[in-house]
Amino acid sequence: MAASTPDTAPAAPAAKRDRTHYLYIAVIAAVALGIAVGLIWPDAGVELKPLGTGFVNLIKMMISPIIFCTIVLGIGSVRKAAKVGAVGGIALGYFLVMSLVALSIGLLVGNVLHPGDGLHLTDAVKATGHDQVSADALPPVDFVLSIIPVTFVSAFTEGQVLQTLLVALLAGFALQAMGPAGRPVLRGVEHIQRLVFRILAMVMWAAPVGAFGAIAAVVGSSGVDALKSLAVLMLGFYVTCVLFVFLVLGVLLRVLAGLNILTLFKYLAREFLLILSTSSSESALPRLIAKMEHLGVSKAVVGITVPTGYSFNLDGTMIYMTMASLYIADALGTPMSIGEQIPLLLFLLLASKGAAGVSGAGLATLAGGLQSHKPALVDGVGLIVGIDRFMSEARALTNFAGNSVATVLIGTWTKEIDKDRVRRVLAGELPFDETTLLDEDQAERPEVPEQGSEKELVRA
Repeated sequence: MAASTPDTAPAAPAAKRDRTHYLYIAVIAAVALGIAVGLIWPDAGVELKPLGTGFVNLIKMMISPIIFCTIVLGIGSVRKAAKVGAVGGIALGYFLVMSLVALSIGLLVGNVLHPGDGLHLTDAVKATGHDQVSADALPPVDFVLSIIPVTFVSAFTEGQVLQTLLVALLAGFALQAMGPAGRPVLRGVEHIQRLVFRILAMVMWAAPVGAFGAIAAVVGSSGVDALKSLAVLMLGFYVTCVLFVFLVLGVLLRVLAGLNILTLFKYLAREFLLILSTSSSESALPRLIAKMEHLGVSKAVVGITVPTGYSFNLDGTMIYMTMASLYIADALGTPMSIGEQIPLLLFLLLASKGAAGVSGAGLATLAGGLQSHKPALVDGVGLIVGIDRFMSEARALTNFAGNSVATVLIGTWTKEIDKDRVRRVLAGELPFDETTLLDEDQAERPEVPEQGSEKELVRA
């Protein structure tokens, strides 16, 4: 009898997790309160926008150091540089294919619905459309050159994800080449990573305030009336995103990785809630990195796939640009033939990479792409400004879903995933630590073994 009592002793971790449950319940309540404030007192709701902006900026502040630490540790722990190159090549190939699939699905649905028929354009709407053309969007060549930072440090201060990715790749390969001499540096980077994730966990407690401000501002500025005339486009876009996620991504995940997409999304439920409340997929980027590593995907795959995917794997944005372009063309009374649609959409596929770092990239990319390829359609961009913020929710959720599935698939293809750990994590046997966002055994947990690694250790 006495021996059975100690078996029930460890209950402390459950108490820690309960505190974070309260945090996300508070986020849901804040979203509901924000919607109410935006509808009842729209002017006051608009004034609350800085609360949401401030919270998203706090999260963005953490993105560069987290990406740097994750990639450096991932590459530094891999003994063969070719493996990193293989991961990057597979990731970029997959992103290109999925972008084309998303564009094709948006094209199909847009041609079936024709949501822009019968609308009329005013001079005010035309002016609003031209205002959305962003000077920050770069042509493809300039975009590639912009990946190179002015200085080593400016990659962190300017908040450009791809600049941080480049610097981290160079540092990781350099530490890899240093061999045993680079191990103290890797240990130092690991301690910095723990510090950064702990700060991120602290920042997350401001999520209810940020969610309240963001939702109140959106509802207050747009209101219900702005949604009525565009309901067909908005609902069509939401349905298309759902079909893409569950029919395309869900089937790929089941066939290629043997996982149920609903189980994966349940594991990432808090990240989806965070994106829904802030309309920004970037707000969940650091947590996606931490959760994918906890799931059992290797540091190298997570470090390369997730940051690159946030610039190149924008499935929701692809669907949005397709349907919005067809909607605008129909609304202007100049519907495009298939022969005109395909070149425009391929151009937008490239243009979206040039505006990857632009705030509100969906609308800015659409306006900039149309300005460059078919200027007459820019007049109609003003038609969707009123609902763009609501559509950005679906864009962000779809982009996030696409990147989470991509990380698992690329880990599976490169054999850089611990399948037994994946099953245990998704079954709830290995809960994610919401306090540190890191596993205590992460440093000791070995990478997926490769042939010849024991010999290289002996030589070292």
